[in-house]
Amino acid sequence: MQHHPHCFLGKNCLAEWQTAINTNASLVNYNKGERIVQEGTLVTGFYFIHTGRAKIHKQWGEGRELILNFAGPGDIMGHRGMLEEQHYPVSATAIEPLSACFITADFFKTTLLVNHMLAYKMVLFYANELRNAEQNMRNMAHMDVKTRIANALLKLQDIFGVDKSGAIKTTLSRQDMASFASTSYETLFKTLNDFIKEGIIQTTGKSISIQQEQALRALVKI
Repeated sequence: MQHHPHCFLGKNCLAEWQTAINTNASLVNYNKGERIVQEGTLVTGFYFIHTGRAKIHKQWGEGRELILNFAGPGDIMGHRGMLEEQHYPVSATAIEPLSACFITADFFKTTLLVNHMLAYKMVLFYANELRNAEQNMRNMAHMDVKTRIANALLKLQDIFGVDKSGAIKTTLSRQDMASFASTSYETLFKTLNDFIKEGIIQTTGKSISIQQEQALRALVKI
């Protein structure tokens, strides 16, 4: 397997370690909707995304899920399974066609011991994830549902960007948006309709365009 410019593993390892990566890593591809990592299953290894995106999610009560984040090019999946219990604590599902480099847990640990820059970058990566997780917990505790939905729309625009028409470049379902905002589909639907009536957003089919970004930011800052 050849080094990819977006591969977190390849670009943070020593030049002399690239042959070992090429020998031990495999390129894996997933279609939209395919499960990559399953919460509760034994850790088999780690994924370094080259192209495409996945949702990182967790069971939340009976038959519901909470979307914790989205992973894209240059990100890692499965790293939460580095702890001793050796079970994945979250799931990952492709939300668009995805290509990644996969390595086993044993090879990853060996790679970390040999490549100090990779180990350092992993520490920074984990620290950033912890900060984001703490922020999300605060948001869930202190934001009302309308504010959480406003925050989710701003985050989605930041993560996915916008197309030429100004619409957020994602084909996420409304259910996924609700899961990302820690709310129900019904509440999301009602709140989006309120935002449309207020001229804050516009919708065309599944696509959403933020018309008054400052109005959403003002809500989030309350």
